Amino acid sequence: MENNQYLGTEKVGRLLGRFAIPCIFSLIISCLYNIVDQIFVGNGIGYLGNAATGVIFPITVVGWGMSLFFGDGAAAHLSVALGRSETESIHKGVGNAILCSFLSGVVIIVISYLCGDGLLRMIGATDANLSLAHDYGYIIYAMMPLALVQNTLASIIRADGSPRYAMGAMLVGAVINIIGDPVAIFVLDLGIKGAAYATILGQFVSFLICAAYLRKSKTFRICAGSFHLELGLLKRIMALGTSSLLTQLSIVVITVVNNILLVRYGAESVYGADIPLAAFVVIMKLFQIVLNIAIGIAAGAQPIVGYNYGAGKYGRVRELLKLIIGWTTAVCLVCTVLFEAIPKVFILMFGADGELYTQFAVGCLRIYLSLIVFTCVQKVCAIFLQSIGHAKAAAPLSVLRDVFLIVLSLIVPMFLGVTGIFWAAPAADILAIAITAVVMVKLWKQLHEADAEGAAETVLPEYPTKKGVVLTISREHGSAGKRIGQLVAEKLGIPCYYKEMIAIAARESGLTEQFISNLNSDENAVMRELYLSTNAVQDAITAQDKAIRSIADAGSCVIVGRSADHVLRNYNNIVRIFITAPKEYRTEKVMEMYGDSREQAKKSIERSDAARKAYYESITGKRWGDSHSYELCLDSSIGVERTADMIFSYVKAVCP
Repeated sequence: MENNQYLGTEKVGRLLGRFAIPCIFSLIISCLYNIVDQIFVGNGIGYLGNAATGVIFPITVVGWGMSLFFGDGAAAHLSVALGRSETESIHKGVGNAILCSFLSGVVIIVISYLCGDGLLRMIGATDANLSLAHDYGYIIYAMMPLALVQNTLASIIRADGSPRYAMGAMLVGAVINIIGDPVAIFVLDLGIKGAAYATILGQFVSFLICAAYLRKSKTFRICAGSFHLELGLLKRIMALGTSSLLTQLSIVVITVVNNILLVRYGAESVYGADIPLAAFVVIMKLFQIVLNIAIGIAAGAQPIVGYNYGAGKYGRVRELLKLIIGWTTAVCLVCTVLFEAIPKVFILMFGADGELYTQFAVGCLRIYLSLIVFTCVQKVCAIFLQSIGHAKAAAPLSVLRDVFLIVLSLIVPMFLGVTGIFWAAPAADILAIAITAVVMVKLWKQLHEADAEGAAETVLPEYPTKKGVVLTISREHGSAGKRIGQLVAEKLGIPCYYKEMIAIAARESGLTEQFISNLNSDENAVMRELYLSTNAVQDAITAQDKAIRSIADAGSCVIVGRSADHVLRNYNNIVRIFITAPKEYRTEKVMEMYGDSREQAKKSIERSDAARKAYYESITGKRWGDSHSYELCLDSSIGVERTADMIFSYVKAVCP
């Protein structure tokens, strides 16, 4: 965290350029494979070839999603582990991610080959393009395991501090594909199979380059033991990669639904089933380029936004939001002007195969991409919300436009025929941006109010320190664990840390006390994993863990909550304690301490315990309250004083 202080002081425009531009280039390079294939296939084989690659596209996106699921998750785990100085688990996280990506590729191969042409027909293949889709797909499938591993490794390499290496590996593969496509299609006369061979050759070379990095990685060393699956570790990795997976799966659903609808309604029109399908594939490639630029801007800004939000620098957060939306809008408006003014140029880039096809594709391009500025602004707003840890708003907003698009794609063609599928996009954009605007205006006001209010800081008392035992106390809500910890500390003559620990973390990291304090608040359980995976929250967790270690290093003390038992698991002088009590006793205690009604107290206990349990298990991979994780588990219903006396006696017995 100390090295991140510049994120809160340097000019935001300069920071955004430094972080966003490499991210944009990486995303553009990552989508070059499919786009290059599309261009050469369209020019060498015709629109049926484009339609065929469009049929295979959802399968490749599933693979891409799985690779990001494990790759982005492992990359986030690596970054978090480095921040907490928990480097012993990094190589296992990397190994588990590589193995699971490889196995995911094997599963895709097995399903794709076993289901055969039936699967292709189910996702949009027609009689005219089935053989081409078969020829292309059966070659692409073969490289799936290694292609997925390569993509997973690229995420890990970036997190290991070598983003240029990862970009270079991807760029080499893309160049090989660009050169290989015309050679294989036109010189060797291999047709669509040639495009597939060029693609997997580029992927294989990229894989070799990424795999070679493992011999010189900066923060970990891979060994045979790295590939032994650890379910607890894997769960944490998958939680951190969930957002990336959901994004890719939404693309799959949209593509498959549109493929099926285009074939159905196209067959009823003068264009037939294949022209609409081929046109949609081309338009989606153009859409993908623009969207990747917008996502690159927002994703690049994530660490800057997250840090400043956590540090309470809400004026800088607002300034960043304006820049992100401004840059995105500028890029999209330029693209919109080009798409509306010279659409035929873009269509002909991907091949010309008859006036009917060109006429249909040009018209639909103008329709589908007419409000792409709304699409991109809506998406970057969702990413922005994720950057500041607002998972409850970010998660639904990230898929809002996609949900509207699917629903409208099913309804509008009933009235407008096949072109109605394309009109569904601007309609979905309007609905999504309207709802997003309401959310963002509310957020803007909250940021302004928070900036004006500021926050009072806890005054840190000077505690005497001495060598000896460190007690960590985990507790159920209403069990009086905090008070028990204070009593034990008094009896032992050592300090007790609760709010003080948060204040230390805030002081050392530059984040606000309120932000760190809210880490294990009553967050919606459904959104908990997404919330904990955000950059801002991970920064706060890292700062908190460092504070816990610095407190323990200073001398004997009692630390209440914050998963301190896990953070200090490698310390020798630790006594881990869990305080529980019957629910009725805890209900009475909550009513006494907070003045709640009985019903309010019961709900408060349920929410707080669920939040603590979810936080602990997400951070540690272990079960909250499991007696095997503690030296002492006590029922505080015997009385606060007696419970404190028992802990005092135990500590004196084991640590005289």
